Amino acid sequence: MTKSELIAKLAADNPRLYHREVERIVSTIFEEITAALSRGDRVELRGFGAFSVKARPSRIGRNPRTGESVSVDEKFIPYFKTGKQLRERLNDIQ
Repeated sequence: MTKSELIAKLAADNPRLYHREVERIVSTIFEEITAALSRGDRVELRGFGAFSVKARPSRIGRNPRTGESVSVDEKFIPYFKTGKQLRERLNDIQ
């Protein structure tokens, strides 16, 4: 599901809200999650999962085309861990 599909579904489920209001709500939620992660905070949505940031240390990598060693800088990546309720719901379907 894409962001626009999510907005369309929420707008259809809530006819009392304008489409642009739903779009603003969804965008604000995503912006707040992004801002929290960029500050290094953890975002937990009970029953769904938790977003956090993990650091990958710098290392020596290899260019696959030339085989030359290259230095790869430290980087931070978002990490998502599913919540117990989501895991249970997904496993009940299968």
